[in-house]
Amino acid sequence: MDTVVDVSALEISAWEIVLRLLCAMLIGAVIGTEREYTHRPAGMRTHMLVSLGACVVMITSQMIFCQYRPYGATPDPARLSAQVITGVGFLGAGTIIREGASIKGLTTAASIWAVACLGIAAGGGYYALALIGAAAMMITLVIFEWLQKKLIHARSTLHMFRVSCTDALGMLERIKVLAQENDASIHAIEVERRDDGTVDISFKAEFAVRHSEERMHKFLADLSSDPLTIAMKSERSRM
Repeated sequence: MDTVVDVSALEISAWEIVLRLLCAMLIGAVIGTEREYTHRPAGMRTHMLVSLGACVVMITSQMIFCQYRPYGATPDPARLSAQVITGVGFLGAGTIIREGASIKGLTTAASIWAVACLGIAAGGGYYALALIGAAAMMITLVIFEWLQKKLIHARSTLHMFRVSCTDALGMLERIKVLAQENDASIHAIEVERRDDGTVDISFKAEFAVRHSEERMHKFLADLSSDPLTIAMKSERSRM
């Protein structure tokens, strides 16, 4: 026996559309603001547009179903949203940047994809799922990022370097390149010019997590053998 579907009960009112779109925009704004605050490639407007677009696609899918179901057609309301989940991956890939041995932007790419999924949930009228999912995303991006930094910082090594040279700009650029190659972050740079024309550059380099000692020794060897280097010394520093 065929089941009769009351399509009129599935139709979406104008107010319901507005509510769903506002919910999607709110989710994108909250997640995007956190990304923008931490100076990530994709910020508030990007996340809002992704969430809003995904929401529009989901609403469109439901409206197509309601429009053509009375004529005997059986359009799949989930087909368009499935394409959004696949297609938004290309947008996320644009935020991934490779710098030396490290890759940045993976979290932002994942947040864009997740925001699209939350936008689909909002577009489908699943407000509780969308809002709880947004809260879970914020916990992941804020709380767990803080926890991750604490754990990584505890396993990292920090060294103090002092380099003597004649070309300060060239040496600073070289330090930056070597830091990227050895996955190190540079802090507290100080430049002191001496009476004999040489320049002393002091800085701290932090080598995080895996194989930190090996990368520190490679950084030290590469910097020591650089033609711009006149003399240098290093010592382990406290965090």
